[in-house]
Amino acid sequence: MERRLVPIRLDSYKPLREVVAETLREAIVNGTLNPGERLMEIQLAEELGVSRTPVREAIRKLELEGFVIMIPRRGTYVADLSIKDINEVFEIRTALDILAAGLAVERITEDELEQLERLLVEIGKLIEGDDIDKIVEVDSQFHDVLYKASRNDRLVGIINNLREQITRFRSISIQYPGRMKVSIEEHRQLVEAIADRNTELAQQIAREHMENSEQTLLQELNERRQA
Repeated sequence: MERRLVPIRLDSYKPLREVVAETLREAIVNGTLNPGERLMEIQLAEELGVSRTPVREAIRKLELEGFVIMIPRRGTYVADLSIKDINEVFEIRTALDILAAGLAVERITEDELEQLERLLVEIGKLIEGDDIDKIVEVDSQFHDVLYKASRNDRLVGIINNLREQITRFRSISIQYPGRMKVSIEEHRQLVEAIADRNTELAQQIAREHMENSEQTLLQELNERRQA
């Protein structure tokens, strides 16, 4: 059996299923596990040096996140990303982010603006350390503050329905060379526009950020498939 995954260190404070899920998620994001590839519990357990139970639990979690698909009587496979999937998600998210930015200009609190500033500083430090998982986590927190600042619960609910796809897209696109630094600058410009109560500029920046994110994702996926 060809071994591609590194055995998990069992000294983590996290539950084993979480560690396995993080490991498999990263393997999917970085291309170690390819779209359409079948995932065999026994093989994964042997490669990771764990029992089948945490692998099974991790796969269920990744299915909810959209990283894998489970087909009855056929097995579990790494989910593929089609251009149609990407376009549809970004069409919806772009519209929602533009709306959220405009509403945030009117409704954001000073405490929320301060939260955004702190998160920008934290992301900047994480970029220096190249901690992709943590960057994705804090970046998600940044956007969550913006959505909350819209004071529109239905908008937040719709975004939450797309959370798994958004997280996967973010995990991939953010690894494209130079994208993290460009992204944090776009975030900074957005916060400044909101703080200045400039609705038109905030919405323009939100649109450009989404367009750049989509193009980066498509470029990253294209280069991976050509490699």
